[in-house]
Amino acid sequence: MDYHEASNFLFGLRRFSVDPGTASVRALLDHLGNPEDDLAFVQIAGSNGKGSTARIAESILRRSGLSVGLYTSPHLEDLTERVRVDGRTMSEAAVAAFISETREWLVDRAADGDPLTFFEVVTAMAIWDFARRDVDVAVLEVGLGGEHDATSAVDPITTAVTNVSLEHTDVLGDTIEEIARTKARIAAEGVPLVTACDGEALAVVREVVADAGGTVTTVADAGRNSTAGESVSDGSIPDERADVTAVYHGRFETRTGAKSPTDARIEIRCDEWDYDARIPLVGRAQATNAAIAAALAHETVDRIEPGHGEALDAEQSGDHEVTLTDEHVLEGLARADWPGRFEVVGTDPLVVLDGAHNPDACGRLAGTLAEYDYEDLHIVLAAMHEKDHRGIANALPEATSVHTCAPDVPRAEDPEVLAAAFSDVGAGSVEAVESVEAALAAARHRADTDDCVLLTGSLFAVAEARSGYTGHAVPKRVASLSDAEAVLEDANVPTTERDRRRGEIPHRVVTLRLASSRVETVRREVIAAGGSCAVSGGADGELIDVVLSGTLAQLRETIESLAATGPEFSGIANSIRARIEPETDSKAGGDGRDRPWEEGPVVMGILNVTPDSFHDGGEHDSPEAAVEAARRMIEDGASVIDIGGESTRPGADPVSVEVEVDRVVPVVEALQSLPSVAAGEVALSVDTRKPDVAAAALEAGADLINDVTGLEDPEMREVVAAAGCPVVIMHSVETPVDPGTDVEYDDVVEDVIDDLGERILRAQAAGIDREDVIVDPGLGFGKSAAENFELLGRTDEFAALGCPILVGHSHKSMYGAAGYEPDDREHATVAGTAVAVERGADVVRVHDVAENRAAVDVVEAARDPDELEG
Repeated sequence: MDYHEASNFLFGLRRFSVDPGTASVRALLDHLGNPEDDLAFVQIAGSNGKGSTARIAESILRRSGLSVGLYTSPHLEDLTERVRVDGRTMSEAAVAAFISETREWLVDRAADGDPLTFFEVVTAMAIWDFARRDVDVAVLEVGLGGEHDATSAVDPITTAVTNVSLEHTDVLGDTIEEIARTKARIAAEGVPLVTACDGEALAVVREVVADAGGTVTTVADAGRNSTAGESVSDGSIPDERADVTAVYHGRFETRTGAKSPTDARIEIRCDEWDYDARIPLVGRAQATNAAIAAALAHETVDRIEPGHGEALDAEQSGDHEVTLTDEHVLEGLARADWPGRFEVVGTDPLVVLDGAHNPDACGRLAGTLAEYDYEDLHIVLAAMHEKDHRGIANALPEATSVHTCAPDVPRAEDPEVLAAAFSDVGAGSVEAVESVEAALAAARHRADTDDCVLLTGSLFAVAEARSGYTGHAVPKRVASLSDAEAVLEDANVPTTERDRRRGEIPHRVVTLRLASSRVETVRREVIAAGGSCAVSGGADGELIDVVLSGTLAQLRETIESLAATGPEFSGIANSIRARIEPETDSKAGGDGRDRPWEEGPVVMGILNVTPDSFHDGGEHDSPEAAVEAARRMIEDGASVIDIGGESTRPGADPVSVEVEVDRVVPVVEALQSLPSVAAGEVALSVDTRKPDVAAAALEAGADLINDVTGLEDPEMREVVAAAGCPVVIMHSVETPVDPGTDVEYDDVVEDVIDDLGERILRAQAAGIDREDVIVDPGLGFGKSAAENFELLGRTDEFAALGCPILVGHSHKSMYGAAGYEPDDREHATVAGTAVAVERGADVVRVHDVAENRAAVDVVEAARDPDELEG
């Protein structure tokens, strides 16, 4: 079974209405052999914030060394996003395998008049995948309810209810007390529950948990009374203290004194621990969510036995090998990115995407937005038909313009209805627009650079808007029918369509992922131009894979017709243009400075000043030796020298900031004595994942930063943004690499491109110019030998990201699969350089400069012999 067949089957289950209860899910789990029996679960319910809380808790738990599954809903772009293990989504192949195993059973149930819903089946699929991938603990975000939610088919070891507000009253109850009771009944026997409920809701939660023999840990905003919800005028904690308090300090102040556009500073206090932390989520409510997550993580670590997925009893609690240190919590809080939740995707003007979908959440969103300075506000709003549209309109800030729209899902409300709701509450300029993309384009067109554009009301709308920032046209090499078949198969094009289309794509080929509302227009325009278009069998709620092909003239005509169709299609047109005419891409820096790689592919020489690097450790143990090695590299043709002070080889021990600075900075300073460095003809790069090392190296004269973690640390993003320097963003799973890491990819190249695209988006939100970004596929970091060679052979596809491409393959273990031992990989590396440069690499990072420079020169000569001298 193909993935698109499996996803279509799953989305088809949305036609079945919810039948409250867990019996159906339990029956499916029984059919699967009860995978839940071998797992430990954390279950998180609530009216708002439960997704953010789940993501933060998962991030903290992962830092303790546990393998952690995360189940959330809805997804933004792909169904697979709902199920993650250690940050990596479920593979499409696993989705197809799950449906292959369960489809007959599910069809029989439906035929008997007892069908399972989409959410029930996807919940079981998540549990099945967590068991298959052998997680230590799985964090489950509850759906709309609690007691009868599909996630309640498992027995959790810890639970949380974030908060309670009036929502889904037709299902959950007409009062706060009724809804609180329904949600609190996730409480299992003797299991602790963490909550930020207050007033009557808290009283109900305490009662339910007490009946189950559990304990309640209360969390409260430091500026509110935790028992009655009354404001405390001086911001102090009332006498009747909550167990954990969250203090919100607003947007995080960076090293330069500027306010971060994306991060906040919070404090979390209790008798046992106290954290002063940053989180990549702005807004007072997120401080409370983070406090719940931290308390929940502590409870979970005290009750989990790694490798067994079993809860410990009270006598065993705390007496096992898993620990949660302050460093784990702080790092987990700082790296808990959560797309679509007050996500800043632009700063000129400020563009914010947020999935707030009820009046309470929109009121919190308004409070968060008040932390930003802007002139006029332009709102783009979409909502589902069952939501309180007038309440949402009232809760949002006053706006200069409002554009209502509808995402491409059946439950979306008519934009005219939404426009009427805003008019009813006295909004000024209100316009109903058909699509999310068109509405966002119209709002951005109206906005000045110091304005704010806010898109909100539905995560479905956020997903469609995000696709305009994360979508990439990927160029494909098609030299044969088998190549064409592979391209179509990778794009999930149905078999019958593949048979018809593979003979039609002998020319230029690009693949795109588009919102379903845009697919037909793109198909129409490319066919009108004489080209070909094949489309995957995707379903509502997912992006659609599209394969475009044609002659250069046909694709140029397609580009022009798309650009003329409307502003929502200009981004697609530009993306295709950049791929078929890459010479239009500028590789100059955002500050206008020359970069060595602007004039053609260059060699980056590796200069490790470490005792333990895998190839040259210990060779450059003094600044003098390092300078001499760099001088030889420059004579041999290196245009960039990459200085590393910490080994990232498998099994390497990390070093402290002080040690790394002491290794790197003297070398950077000493290299200034070389004439070509002083003249700016050769750039100095520093290979580091530590912000303090990067800052010290840049101050000492380094020109760019090479970060093997792909700017995972938010402080590193700030250092680079403040310096305005180039940065290498590398794809990696973890650093240093654990040799036992087993990563599932559906298509390693496209998966890595997607991941790098997300990292670039975060970099841009931090103020890094896209023109300053170099991408590195990360050969050897969480990939098999076959996957490394796949990345090398398809280097040209990384042009989809619109950034220079670096390939680091020197002497790596991947060549062992081709028969080359560790001490015999020089020639294999040279061959790899030739492949990488022929396929579009701008920078090759190597140890042996002269040999690899020769490979670059030969490829360049063969590519353009007319440029040869004489």
